[in-house]
Amino acid sequence: MLISYLKYSVLLGGAVFAVYNGQGAVFAKDQSKLSIKTLTSNESLSSSRVRGLKFSPNGKRVTFLKGSVENQRVLDLWEYNLQDGSSHILVKASDVTGGMEELSEAEKARRERQRVTARGIVNYSWSKQGGKLLFPLGGDLYQYDLAQAKAKRLTDSKAYEVDSRFSPKGTYVSYTLDDEIYIVNASSGKERQLTNSPSDVIKNGTPEFVAMEEMGRSTGYWWSPDEKYIAYISYDESPVDIGRRYEINRDSFKLLKQRYPAAGRNNVHVRLGIMTVKTGTVKWVDLGAEKDIYLPRVKWLTNSSGVFFQRQDREQKRLDLIFADAKTAKVKHILTEKAKYWIQLHKSLRFINKSREFIWASERSGYSHLYHYKINGDLIGQLTSGNWKVTSAPFINEEQGKIYFTATYGSVLERHLYEINITDKNITVPKPITKRAGMHNISFPSGEGGVYLDYFSNPVTPHNLSLHTMDGKHVMWISENKMEKNHPYFKYMDAHITPEFGTVTAADGKTVLHYKMLKPKEMKKGKKYPVLFALYGGPGPQKVNKGWSGANWTQYLAQQGYIIFTLDNRGSGHRGVEFKGALYHHFGETEIRDQLKGYEFLKTLPFVDQSRIGIQGHSYGGYLTLMAMFKAPEVFKVGISGAPVTEWHLYDTHYTERFLGHPNQNKKGYNASSVFPYIKGLTGKLLIVHGMADDNVVFNHASMLFDELQKKAVQFDMMAYPGQTHRLGADRMRRRHLYQTYKRYLDEHL
Repeated sequence: MLISYLKYSVLLGGAVFAVYNGQGAVFAKDQSKLSIKTLTSNESLSSSRVRGLKFSPNGKRVTFLKGSVENQRVLDLWEYNLQDGSSHILVKASDVTGGMEELSEAEKARRERQRVTARGIVNYSWSKQGGKLLFPLGGDLYQYDLAQAKAKRLTDSKAYEVDSRFSPKGTYVSYTLDDEIYIVNASSGKERQLTNSPSDVIKNGTPEFVAMEEMGRSTGYWWSPDEKYIAYISYDESPVDIGRRYEINRDSFKLLKQRYPAAGRNNVHVRLGIMTVKTGTVKWVDLGAEKDIYLPRVKWLTNSSGVFFQRQDREQKRLDLIFADAKTAKVKHILTEKAKYWIQLHKSLRFINKSREFIWASERSGYSHLYHYKINGDLIGQLTSGNWKVTSAPFINEEQGKIYFTATYGSVLERHLYEINITDKNITVPKPITKRAGMHNISFPSGEGGVYLDYFSNPVTPHNLSLHTMDGKHVMWISENKMEKNHPYFKYMDAHITPEFGTVTAADGKTVLHYKMLKPKEMKKGKKYPVLFALYGGPGPQKVNKGWSGANWTQYLAQQGYIIFTLDNRGSGHRGVEFKGALYHHFGETEIRDQLKGYEFLKTLPFVDQSRIGIQGHSYGGYLTLMAMFKAPEVFKVGISGAPVTEWHLYDTHYTERFLGHPNQNKKGYNASSVFPYIKGLTGKLLIVHGMADDNVVFNHASMLFDELQKKAVQFDMMAYPGQTHRLGADRMRRRHLYQTYKRYLDEHL
């Protein structure tokens, strides 16, 4: 059934008045449409989006990163004063660097893992006292003093310091350099190297490749709250095969050696040490007899008595939560999680009641929910329950005995803030806090706090930022981003297309799948329109939600006369264990069958041209584009595949084995999940696009496919981008070329 998000509209004095769930917005009557040039201009059409939101320790300021006026991709450091309502820039990145910033190879790789496309000030931290901010820029560290209103350089060397932060009490600044941990006394400026590896294959304090790429762990060291200890990971990468890949640039190429843990091959060997900062002595934690493990999380107890670390087995069906004593490094097992398919990692561990209890998230019921434990692992009770998912780490107000979190409780297509009482003996229905229909991304102060920041959007409301009390009452706008005449997107709003939402039944005949569809405005009666499936489809991400997605590629295409159809097949995120588990041990089958159910629905619509169906995706979406073109050529006539995985043996251990298992135990599944057995099925027009410096889905994935298609005399088209990584279109002109290439191909063949 089609569900229109824009319920109705009426004309008000020459303007269009859109009503969305009781909220109105007046848009100018204007026929301006988006263009590729507009999309790739320096101006942010949805208005400048803020990033890196943080409360100051005293809760009186909100700091954030924002694109500069000259270049939206260069981030400056800003503050919003909650007392007087003023907003102003603290540090302009170009003033510090002189407009030039050279990144080291290690920093480039780190940002690639973190999906950071911006330059300038990309991260920062507050001192505990709240008077200073620390940020890296151009390979050095800077400290901004709020009282003096100026930035001071802390380090000055040709080396490139990364992963910097203030120590918990602000006594030190710590960072890693060449895979070693350093600290600098914040008062005296005296620098000290804490670790010293005996070999270049031993790395200290830095995250290994799969930790950053797949586990969401971007650090390898952790301060104790009292600053007496640092827990850190040391890993030996000598077992990992040295792979070779080409990085082809405009007028040169590099043959890079990279220790890449491909599926079925060796991982690094990890150790966990606890160092006494004063003496530099290290006690090593006993991680157990099995050495082929992962350490996805490490977290100090609030009383600094020790750390809780998570040990995950290679199969990723078991995760142990273990305590290690700070003084002795002796371990104690706390709890074990086991999974039918795979363990979903999270960051929801929270210590309460002076480290005598903790809150934990688990999918043991089939959905991610919160559980209350004693510190020894005895379960006190389950706090949330039902066929919905807790989607964020909880914020806890111990004084009031309340827990706050975002969840899919009301709708899987929206995110709202909810409240529960930690002292309730029985599982209660969560109390909704946020009211506006759409997607709420919530930030809390570091202390108890009485307010929260709400980063909100819906299909007719670009992202805005506001401050609220804990009962949801609006206090003030930080960035209202109101759609009025001075807004950069205002003149395009009359041409703006609001998505329609609906559901179809999956190929299993019972599971409900959600879709969103963009249709051209003022469709002519009797005319049939081409359809482009825009998908990702892999484990985790959810493409169909009721957030803002206005000024983008699919909106532009819809305004150009294409119907854009996005369906979240089984395996997509936030629908529970069984929904995602449908992809276990076999990729490229369930997803395509579900997408074809979307096609069957489209066939029932009189305005759809069944002979002109295309499909486009990037990364896993690029993989599924290939599978759709190869397996269902009678349906999909045109495909654009960006940076696709073609052979899963080439991809990394932690991601691939989580879903497909070890290649030795699932040879059939790996063979069936490769694109190569199906390439003879290609009859439509296929464009393959890949960056020639991609270190994630390496260019070999594309070159192997090119070779196989050529060997079988199967025609295809390709576009390769020298120097570009997995994130194609890293600058606006290349992004413009990319979009122009896409548009030309679709216009010519669809």
